[in-house]
Amino acid sequence: MENLIPGILTVVLCLAGYYTSWKYQARDNYRMALLLLVISGLFLRIYTSTDFFLHYWDERYHALVAKNLMNHPFRPTLYDTPLLPYDYTNWPGNHIWLHKQPMALWLMALSMKIFGVNEIALRLPSILMSVAGIWMTWFTGKYLAGKKAGYLAAFFFSVNGLIIELTGGRVATDHIDIAFLFFIELAVVLSIAFVQSKKPLFNMLAGMALGAAILSKYLPALIVLPVWLLIVYDSGYFSLKTIAFQFLILTGISALVFLPWQIYIFRAFPAEAAWESGMNFRHLTEVIEERTGPFYYFTDKIRINYGELIYLPLLWFLWKTIRNPRNLKMLAVSTWFLIPFLFFSLARTKMQGYMLFTAPALFIMTAVFWVMLSEIKVRSWYRHLVNVLLVLFILLPVRYSLERAKPFQISDKNPEWVKGLRQLKEEGMEKGVILNYANPVEAMFYTGMTVYPYIPDEEAVRSLVRQGYPVIVNDKGDVPPGIAALEGVRLKKLAEAPAP
Repeated sequence: MENLIPGILTVVLCLAGYYTSWKYQARDNYRMALLLLVISGLFLRIYTSTDFFLHYWDERYHALVAKNLMNHPFRPTLYDTPLLPYDYTNWPGNHIWLHKQPMALWLMALSMKIFGVNEIALRLPSILMSVAGIWMTWFTGKYLAGKKAGYLAAFFFSVNGLIIELTGGRVATDHIDIAFLFFIELAVVLSIAFVQSKKPLFNMLAGMALGAAILSKYLPALIVLPVWLLIVYDSGYFSLKTIAFQFLILTGISALVFLPWQIYIFRAFPAEAAWESGMNFRHLTEVIEERTGPFYYFTDKIRINYGELIYLPLLWFLWKTIRNPRNLKMLAVSTWFLIPFLFFSLARTKMQGYMLFTAPALFIMTAVFWVMLSEIKVRSWYRHLVNVLLVLFILLPVRYSLERAKPFQISDKNPEWVKGLRQLKEEGMEKGVILNYANPVEAMFYTGMTVYPYIPDEEAVRSLVRQGYPVIVNDKGDVPPGIAALEGVRLKKLAEAPAP
């Protein structure tokens, strides 16, 4: 029950914070209202991030690669010292690890370099980027749809369960998608700042943010380009010649940020880079790792991730955009969502995180629809129906947030299997080898040892001993007698993480 009291306290503080924020918003004090949104969102993210163990998919891999990057930032490795043969096409057991672009991994490595190798330091960049997203959604929503819509969009971002859970590393694609979302939204914010200030510096910074987004999760970040064009053209401040020139600046700087890494990995690790590059494109035409669904997969997922009523604002907003295509601000929001939605719906491989970077657009759509409903002047039963809808648009995302954060669920946030691995490190076993351990990636993160989930043949074990590696074999009753009898081999029963 150790997590129940912090969970209840977090919920109480957040409810008070959101309620007070709403009151400030009603008095047109958006500075205090936004500050309370950010603080409340921070509490939710801190609570969800205080699981003192690595989550199964995909955080454990990202954590280990980031830890290794602390020592060699331009050589991403999973098995830092592979002692047994490996297949470079098998990303969960590879040596050179190019399965993801490096930006989020570099941020995690930097955080752990500063604050130590631990779960909180690992998740700190995602916490900060996710909290910054609350403010950026306010800024973007305010510019595109007005203060009230911007505030509501920021609220939806603050409480969104999927974003909170990804921040804590609890579900697949975790910190990679948070970084991707952050840099795409940052590029949009800087584009708006460029329009408002007319200073080319902000456009250059937007190009850097776009490059960082590509270095987070590759080419889907290019959605920034049509959004940028619509925002800049809509402003009316720039001639077509200036827009074309600044667009070249934007794309040129982004290329200077992301291209060097792509060139480098193809020169330094040609086999691995070619394989992973091919895999990126195979996601479009093949089902990879059984991650798939029908064409309407993302149509169905958005009700789960953004509330069951999301279809009302989405269809209304798209209809309004079609009816009035000259409203380029609405068109920018629709483009931000619609192009990735159609693209990923056609792709064969599908995961819910693929569409996360469109979340601000959905929040803005929902906020604009909410404001429209709140301003309807009618009486009788129709007014009651509208009020019910207004309340549900707030409560359904809050309910989903609680389901994801799980503040009332009793769970072990500091499990015994992690304590056992930390104990091995304290015993000075960093340079050793563990065999027959079901959670090798987690074990390498916590111990610094080289860990395999199987027992190789006797000659391979003898070779490890001859090379001077202390060998621990996890004793699950299946250790061959010849290996158990080898000098330099130690049998030990190690606690393993429960199956997901």
